[in-house]
Amino acid sequence: MESSVPKLKQRHRTLTTLRVIRGVLCLIILILTAFVLLVFFGFWTAVPLRFFSLHHSRNGTAFFFGIWIALWPFWFEKLNKTKVVFSGDVVPPKERVLLIANHRTEVDWMYLWDLALRKGREGAIRYILKSSLMKMPVFGWVFHVMEFIPVERKWEADESVICKMLLSFNDPQDPLWLAVFPEGTDFTEQKCIRSQMYASENGLPILKNVLLPKLKGFYACLEKLKDSLDAVYDVTIGYRHNCPTFMDNAYGIDPSEVHIHVERISLRDIPSSEDEVSSWLMRRFSLKDQMLSDFYALGCFPREGTEVGLSTIKCILNFIFVMILTVTCMYLLFFSSIWFKVYVYLVCAYMASATYFDIRPSPIFV
Repeated sequence: MESSVPKLKQRHRTLTTLRVIRGVLCLIILILTAFVLLVFFGFWTAVPLRFFSLHHSRNGTAFFFGIWIALWPFWFEKLNKTKVVFSGDVVPPKERVLLIANHRTEVDWMYLWDLALRKGREGAIRYILKSSLMKMPVFGWVFHVMEFIPVERKWEADESVICKMLLSFNDPQDPLWLAVFPEGTDFTEQKCIRSQMYASENGLPILKNVLLPKLKGFYACLEKLKDSLDAVYDVTIGYRHNCPTFMDNAYGIDPSEVHIHVERISLRDIPSSEDEVSSWLMRRFSLKDQMLSDFYALGCFPREGTEVGLSTIKCILNFIFVMILTVTCMYLLFFSSIWFKVYVYLVCAYMASATYFDIRPSPIFV
């Protein structure tokens, strides 16, 4: 029992001093822009506006954080020159979907932004993610405002949190791309061996490129949202030639290519009972495992070329717009009235508390 994932090769690009400087600069810009958009704009859409209308609050928040999320594909595809190849089904724009994907590395979820941006859902994508990520300053606050669902990866502790938030997502008018990684953690050789041993002991498929999927979280999402969803997207992600870490992405040394295969599945093709859904999900991951084996052998997924490249002009215009907002707000913060500083301190204190205690205002006016 072993993994068929290819071994680590030489980095796609050499880590130079210039790449380190550029990577650090990009990270500073992403953190600073996230801070400004959150404090000066996202706070107003996510908190005061939410008292009056949950729908308009989510639309406003989706706009401001959509323009921030759009900076990441710009960084990956235009600055780092990472080739992103889409294959499989051509999915329509602006659907409400539940998205399941394999979890090869810590940055898989970021590359889903490349697909979301092409479908006009960059501000509507949400993740079920480990709660420790919510503790990061600034980024954790953004995840909270965007209504990511934090989990401890223990169903007994997570069930009430997941179900509570899912119930708030069932308005079909609200934009939603809810991304779930059923493996529950990123793939490593050691985790794969443990997963294979468990599969062998329990008569389950022996998977080489993915871990056995966990049912509970996915089934809860499907059951709570099925009446308001348009489809489920089954996404398979493969990397050439190395699997990247976050800092590989920051410096632009890996990956050389990201391949994303998308299959759109109608809800009527998914069974309803929990046992049947468990079998269905296991079949999906068995197919995903075989698809990844073929990918590592051939270097591509079937039916490539389903999405066009990002518009460089639109990416640059979005970047300029975000930077104008950021520079203007930072100028006001440092060179305007003392009340701007007081305002920023108060908002930061609120966001830190709201994220830590999971506070979200409830609409007063329906």
